[in-house]
Amino acid sequence: MHVHFLDPYHERPSPVHRLDARVKLALVVAFLLTAALAPAAAWPAYTLLLALVLAAEVLSELGVAFFLRRSLLAVPFVLAAAPVLFTTPGAPLLALPWGGAVSAAGLERFASVAVKSWISVQAAVLLAATTPFPDLLGALRAWRLPRLLVAIIGLMWRYLFVMVDEALRLMRAREARSSESGLPGLRSGGALTWRARVTGGMAGSLFLRSLERSDRIYMAMLARGYDGEIRSLPRPAPRPAEWGILAGGLLVLGSLLALSLILV
Repeated sequence: MHVHFLDPYHERPSPVHRLDARVKLALVVAFLLTAALAPAAAWPAYTLLLALVLAAEVLSELGVAFFLRRSLLAVPFVLAAAPVLFTTPGAPLLALPWGGAVSAAGLERFASVAVKSWISVQAAVLLAATTPFPDLLGALRAWRLPRLLVAIIGLMWRYLFVMVDEALRLMRAREARSSESGLPGLRSGGALTWRARVTGGMAGSLFLRSLERSDRIYMAMLARGYDGEIRSLPRPAPRPAEWGILAGGLLVLGSLLALSLILV
């Protein structure tokens, strides 16, 4: 069994898919910056940002439920912000039995982080689902991101599934060498310490295999003329309508950020 390359791009004949990747990348980066810089408890701004990303999701023809399921990726980031509930000074809202209390200001900051993370993840998923990955790399280079960083991102993405395939091979080898025991209460493969030792050895072996394969791949690329940048055919400039969409989107996001900073 091999791991096949899974591309998050979902092809649709939608206006969002047809929009130039450079324009989409700039709009999404501006959207993320607007969400991150918006002050805490700027609920009208959060509502408008959510309305913008939901409108784009509807236009993408992938369905809002598609993005809502994948926006659960924001949960770990929300949990990482949980300490602000107890460390933010303010009027106590809920006393804890082991000491301390949840402050109203802490709850407000935590809710703001949760909402902003949820909205931002939806925007990132929208970009990945409506733009082929090679087009994203081209958009990064078009916006003058260093070519070394773009090459690292591209190679990491292309060969991530190779590492997963190597890990599955190691797991199958371990299972083939772990016989089943007929004794009740005795699990196959030995005790927990044995399993931990074997897992550590597997991690080291995976690192060495990945390092050796990366050397072979790099030597093969050098033999074929690789000089640090993956070249592609020149892309046509964005159409005037796309430049207008970019200018209008940046104007709307800038206005939202300015209003949120003024009103809060």
